[in-house]
Amino acid sequence: MQNTHIEHPEDSILTGDLSALNWFVTDGKLSLKIDGAPAIVWGRNPATGNFFVGTKSVFNKVKIKINESHQDIDDNHTGEVAEILHLCYDYLPRTPWILQGDFIGVGGSDEYQPNTITYVFPSVIRETIIIAPHTYYDAESDLRNAVGRPLDFSLTDTHHCKFIKPQAWIAYGADRFEDMIEVVGFAKQMSTTCEFVSDKKAKEMKKVFNTFIKVGAELDEEALTIACDCDRNLIRLWKLVKAIKDDCLMVCRNNGPTAYVGFDRIDAEGYVYANEFGLFKLVKREAFSRANFNSGRFQTS
Repeated sequence: MQNTHIEHPEDSILTGDLSALNWFVTDGKLSLKIDGAPAIVWGRNPATGNFFVGTKSVFNKVKIKINESHQDIDDNHTGEVAEILHLCYDYLPRTPWILQGDFIGVGGSDEYQPNTITYVFPSVIRETIIIAPHTYYDAESDLRNAVGRPLDFSLTDTHHCKFIKPQAWIAYGADRFEDMIEVVGFAKQMSTTCEFVSDKKAKEMKKVFNTFIKVGAELDEEALTIACDCDRNLIRLWKLVKAIKDDCLMVCRNNGPTAYVGFDRIDAEGYVYANEFGLFKLVKREAFSRANFNSGRFQTS
């Protein structure tokens, strides 16, 4: 996959790309999303051979911010992000890979709230920095064209760096969401009645969905059709795919740290599921996404 935002499966079908429907019912790899911030990218810069750290801005096409020294960090970043990057430059292990993870915090506690979710670990973490790695990248000569894949190998903790990568699985030992086969077939039939939209229009519709979720408005079929100015059957399909996703979430399990939004115990931010049909996220939008829209600390990092 190119270095792009991981999409909700229901949003991906708006243009007529129905890959997500096959994605639901095909064997894949499930991983736990950790709500850390900011996103940290580090490793060997293929253009120079030097170790670097940065945020997702290392992948920018124009204003690239790759930090190969503490001076680079001071030149490119300010405030808390700069402080975190200085720590990462000093304490992340040097590696031949290009990796991405979420910053959780600095050691010395068993409770962390790096963004929206509070995580409680079974014991105090003593390492200097805590990172939740999730992606590695291939880049032959330039980070701008890096291609990312879900991290499928373990990283070894060091004296100064703790890596958090919990296991995730589908209940009953399945390698796919096999109970969804019948309803996915119905969604494919429904898709034949839909008037799909352009990429530009889909982007506008996603903003509408997120606005409804942010303010806590009901995702009403008629209201969404009017607000999006689109085919009603397309909204019906969007809602059905979202319902399939929500059902899949009910059978996802993990052994990650205890998680809370405010005082409410939650299972997790969500999950990522990857197979030959794509990489999408499984997130309960009315719960986590709404909280994240309203209180996330590093939403633009």
